[in-house]
Amino acid sequence: MLNFFTTYQSELISTAILFVLVFTIRKIIVLAVKRIGRKSGTSEVRAVLIGRYITVTLIAIAFLIEAFILGADTSDITLVFSSVFAVIGIALFAIWSILSNVTSGVIMFFSFPYKVGDKIRIHDNDFPVEAVIEDIRAFQLYLRADNGDLVTYPNNLILQKAVTLVKKDALDEKPEQ
Repeated sequence: MLNFFTTYQSELISTAILFVLVFTIRKIIVLAVKRIGRKSGTSEVRAVLIGRYITVTLIAIAFLIEAFILGADTSDITLVFSSVFAVIGIALFAIWSILSNVTSGVIMFFSFPYKVGDKIRIHDNDFPVEAVIEDIRAFQLYLRADNGDLVTYPNNLILQKAVTLVKKDALDEKPEQ
């Protein structure tokens, strides 16, 4: 066992440094995303979801770097990653709608001008909607229409349609007595 540690000492030290570095970068980015979420008034759940996306991306990058640390050949890594990306590409093409909704959810986290509680009007020729935003999820918005109906609207469509703010914080209104 001692022979193992002396033989691979530099690789083990590099791996430990990579682990600490990735953990630190992840912590900084996740805290920054949560801070952006609080400033923009988005829910904590959405910030956690974006944090998970970032964590998965950092882990994938760490695996790539770790392969180089352990001495893998560039051509072998290229072969593995091209095969993995080919399979992922085919799978994502089959589920492009889901991927576009998730991507739209990430975009909406950082730049969507409307928040939970706002009453909006979506100018859709096929299905015009005027409702209050109840929740913004990874795949869709939950909207509550005036008649009480719950409408789910896909994130990718909300970014493609014209939207008008009817009333800010419509959920905070107190009914008149």
